[in-house]
Amino acid sequence: MVKSGKQARRAGALAESPSHLMHRALQLALDIYSEEMGQGGLTQRQFAVLEAVSVKSGLTQTDLVRATGIDRSTLADLVSRMTVKGLLERERSTLDARAKAVRLSAAGTEALETARPRVIAADKRIMALLPKGKREGFIELLGELGAAADAAPEQAKDEAKALKKAQKDARKAEKAARKAEPKPEKAPKPAKSEKTPKPKKAKAAPVPKTEPVG
Repeated sequence: MVKSGKQARRAGALAESPSHLMHRALQLALDIYSEEMGQGGLTQRQFAVLEAVSVKSGLTQTDLVRATGIDRSTLADLVSRMTVKGLLERERSTLDARAKAVRLSAAGTEALETARPRVIAADKRIMALLPKGKREGFIELLGELGAAADAAPEQAKDEAKALKKAQKDARKAEKAARKAEPKPEKAPKPAKSEKTPKPKKAKAAPVPKTEPVG
């Protein structure tokens, strides 16, 4: 019997799927964010980029990928559009001439200051959906998942390197094993059969000369 005050767990695979439940939670969080931000406000990703740049000005797009968790191609397009809108400014990085550093513009700073209290309000609404005793643990778990996401690209590189090395070692071991195998002895060549000597042709007996008569 289900106890009073507790929601019955729904049967089915989706009720036990972390990916599905996290997706639903994300949809809820984005809906609340949009309601608090209002029409024409910063998107959640735009806010994340502006907030990251405000913490450390002059970040490259590679730095922003690490700081925000937004994938590289999406971030490049996002920064480009935000620059066109006048929220960001780009210039050559002093550390890497091939990269561009990103800075807040005056309009970006203003948009960020306007957005911050609205984001705080959205976060409070989301956390209010959880029991007080579970809120701190919830944030800690999200932080662990975020750290795992940050480590995933490097971990994938390390795993790829390890796999490549293992394959190389396996090829070396296989080659060494082939060299160590005793070579099969060559079958002795069949003895040459003695040629039967051809019979010598008998020379014809010489015809005796006859004395001429009388």
